[in-house]
Amino acid sequence: MIYRLEIENFYSVRERQVVDLTVGKKVPDEPGRLVPVFDGAEERAPRVVAIYGANASGKSNVLRAIAFLSWFVQYSFQHKARALLPYQKFLTTTSYKAPTRLSLTFSGKEEPLTADSLKTCPYTYTLELSSRDDLEDRVISESLYYKPKDASRMVRIFERNEAGEIKVAKWIGLSHQHSVLKTILRPDASVISTLGQLNNELALNFINAASSIDTNTLLTRFEHNEQDLLRVYASNEEILEALNRDIRRIDLGIDQVEILAENGGPVASFAHNGLDQPIKMLFESHGTQQFVRIYPTLYRALKIGGIAVIDELDVAIHPTVFPEIMRWFSDPERNPHGAQLWMSCHAVSLLDDLLKEEVFICEKDTGGATQVYGLGDIKGIRRGENFQQNYLGGVYGGIPSIG
Repeated sequence: MIYRLEIENFYSVRERQVVDLTVGKKVPDEPGRLVPVFDGAEERAPRVVAIYGANASGKSNVLRAIAFLSWFVQYSFQHKARALLPYQKFLTTTSYKAPTRLSLTFSGKEEPLTADSLKTCPYTYTLELSSRDDLEDRVISESLYYKPKDASRMVRIFERNEAGEIKVAKWIGLSHQHSVLKTILRPDASVISTLGQLNNELALNFINAASSIDTNTLLTRFEHNEQDLLRVYASNEEILEALNRDIRRIDLGIDQVEILAENGGPVASFAHNGLDQPIKMLFESHGTQQFVRIYPTLYRALKIGGIAVIDELDVAIHPTVFPEIMRWFSDPERNPHGAQLWMSCHAVSLLDDLLKEEVFICEKDTGGATQVYGLGDIKGIRRGENFQQNYLGGVYGGIPSIG
């Protein structure tokens, strides 16, 4: 579970913005919705995070920050050397000359080298990237800290500076890998991604953890065309069966989805109630197509306890379907491993089904910079008030200014 995200000088975010999901022990209990951030913690955080705001307010960019960090940890070593990393700074001359800083705080294994470790504790991963004056990207600093049960403060796992000097905890057991690491570590690649090439156990564990973040947010590694999508279904009978169970339950009038081989590639065929012939995906409603596209992301997160990061989840999906999808994440049977959903959306009707702790809003200031805040950050907001009506009335901000 991610429960804190910091973003600075990244796309439309100029000044440091903090998305802090934690709620104190005095907040009323909501079983399955507000859960401890790690084993034994008094602080809790939501399993569903919904980000609202006007068009171009920066909602997608908050999700991009999570997607980028996941990509950087997994794939930056394979990225072409000296090619700019796949992100943008805030588009002013001053910002181009300033660093970018991203940080994630999340729960992870208390014993990071033990494969079957079940207990969790807090981790913080922080990345700072150089200015782009010379049209290159360099890591100014990168670090990973954690706080095991008996520690009084966060403990360093590794830390790296702009010169490429690396300090690593002794228990990681790098031995001869340390000298190899210093030789092959590029200024634009992650220590974790680089160590993964050496089959370092700790690095592989964290690369695997980063891969549990499944997202559709505008990074090449995470974009899938329709053929890729259908191959996922064709190669995984379990996920296709799950899709069929859920697509019937949300009443789209579909009896069965099949993946057929046609003209050398997979084709989706939809059998409908009352129709003599199946319908190809191309001719299905936009809502049905969207549900089929996002379903693997939801399914995988729920199956492994990962994090589904979905931009514009509400595109073409009927508002009555949203509460059902959210229910999956609070249902211990559907979500036995503690998966989390981060989404951006415009569907204001969904606000009636959300807690104030689950809602965050993006708004741009007069200089075009994104500001992010939660409903829980606004003084005087009561849990039982009409969030939809107040949001549309401009009480919380984050709505378009027309005229």
